[in-house]
Amino acid sequence: MEIPYTAKIRPDTGLYNAKLGIWLFLASEIMLFGALFSSYILLRVGAEPGTWPQGLLNVPLGTFNTLVLICSSVTVVLGWAALKMNQFNKYRIYQGITILCALIFMVVKSFEYHDKFVHYFVRLNDGTEMNGHIEGNPMFMTLAKLKQQNKAEFVFHPDAPKADHKEEGNAGVAHATMTIQTADVRKLESWGPWHNTFLAIYFTLTALHALHVIGGALVIFMIWGPLAGMWKTDPERYTNRVEVSGLFWHFVDLVWIFLFPVLYLL
Repeated sequence: MEIPYTAKIRPDTGLYNAKLGIWLFLASEIMLFGALFSSYILLRVGAEPGTWPQGLLNVPLGTFNTLVLICSSVTVVLGWAALKMNQFNKYRIYQGITILCALIFMVVKSFEYHDKFVHYFVRLNDGTEMNGHIEGNPMFMTLAKLKQQNKAEFVFHPDAPKADHKEEGNAGVAHATMTIQTADVRKLESWGPWHNTFLAIYFTLTALHALHVIGGALVIFMIWGPLAGMWKTDPERYTNRVEVSGLFWHFVDLVWIFLFPVLYLL
């Protein structure tokens, strides 16, 4: 049985089936991310003045990733346009760049995540609070693990103090390597989603977005590679598949355009 309107336009909607389906799907995605953004806004507006953490994210890396995704949106459009002009080889080049951009984005994001999991907050028994790195950059280290490993002390590299930023007690802490006795530590935790509300929101939003990047890139790769034979048998339907995957990719990019200023700059 042949499925109708896989390439031709439906008379009732003016869209072929896949394009209608992707718009309905994107509507549900807007509701999903809209709810998460709304939650962030409510939590931030409801926080006591001066208590909301700022300056915890790497703005240069976030800026670079933004440019990478914008570039990928351009190549998606150029790839689709190349197919409309019957230039399959150019399409392969442009979509190859799109896939490469997705890979670059995920690699950069992995570096950002890694930095959070090796960045630690330490509170000593005398009330001193510091942020920094444990020598060797261990991941997911806790006070309980230090005691299990019978480590009486560890080398800590505190962050440089910031004159205009007092989050987590950084002010007044010298930027120098120091040896801390495990017995003097009251609390030790990395900057994971458990550290504070801001980082919980950051990991939730960016991890969900990263899953969309991975999913979108896989679909684009499948159309670009293993399923490219359809170009010879049904070029119009193949072009429509590229357009639909491109619409999803534009949505993923647009979400990041909102995520970047909200999380990194504000």
